[in-house]
Amino acid sequence: MQRLFIGFVLMFIAGGLQAEQPAVGEPAPDFRLQDQNGDWHSIGDYSGQWVVMYFYPKDDTPGCTTEACAFRDDIFKFRKMKANLLGVSVDDVKSHAEFAEKYHLPFPLLSDVDKDAAEKYGVLGMMGLYTKRETFIIAPDGSIAQHYRKVDPDKHSAQVLADLAVLMETDS
Repeated sequence: MQRLFIGFVLMFIAGGLQAEQPAVGEPAPDFRLQDQNGDWHSIGDYSGQWVVMYFYPKDDTPGCTTEACAFRDDIFKFRKMKANLLGVSVDDVKSHAEFAEKYHLPFPLLSDVDKDAAEKYGVLGMMGLYTKRETFIIAPDGSIAQHYRKVDPDKHSAQVLADLAVLMETDS
């Protein structure tokens, strides 16, 4: 009986209560988060524009740094496509500022310390300690156009750019 109880507890901790995620075609949940410079952002601020919002686990860790630097290296491609890039994690503003400065990241890193956005997008990791590495492309009409659940930090920026080009072409 005790083993059964422990099994249920471990299953619960490992993600038995995964939050529901917005589906492709549904409205992107709104939020209000502060970036590394102290500026506030919400999805509503980007109405009529394409948004690539990537959630990542932790500032200045190997996979997260690889992913952020790949997006940084492709920033002019995103800008040429008139797509906004937003990184989101549960790290605080100070941590984001240090991470952005260290790696010269030219896009907003949003601090979700209250886990509001992570909960709305269903990307909270185990016990709510971090966000899972997932990305959402949000269309100009405010709907979810693409959702990446499995992300390879080395190839993700290129994958997003390619998919964004297709989405933009079919949207026009």
